[in-house]
Amino acid sequence: MKALIHTDGGARGNPGPAGIGGVILDSTTGKEIEYSQYIGIATNNQAEYRSLLHALLIAQKLKARSVICYLDSELIVKQLNGEYRVKNRILGQIFHQVRDLATLFESAQFIHIRRELNKHADRLVNSAIDSHIRLTEA
Repeated sequence: MKALIHTDGGARGNPGPAGIGGVILDSTTGKEIEYSQYIGIATNNQAEYRSLLHALLIAQKLKARSVICYLDSELIVKQLNGEYRVKNRILGQIFHQVRDLATLFESAQFIHIRRELNKHADRLVNSAIDSHIRLTEA
């Protein structure tokens, strides 16, 4: 099975209240799995990486053999593809978790897409953050 994955992460403020969201499509069955989760205070880049890590864990549980991951963070994609170094210690820890998990698939690709092509995942991120904010304000 090949999983097509769209992930996003974001924070209101940097760092600030953060969320992750994504959509995983089983290319064989057409079944979609969504996730949307508040992750606490984080930076945008931490949220981006944590969202991808979450999606890869789901794909692994689904027994995906290969994954194609679409992200709107050019920085994260270039780091994962070896074009940029990871200089931040916290990002480096999550980066290594993602890279280690990616090696468990027969193939893993990380592709940068324009933000407007990632609206579904973006909505899931904002929904997670908004839900948390509403709860804390109530």
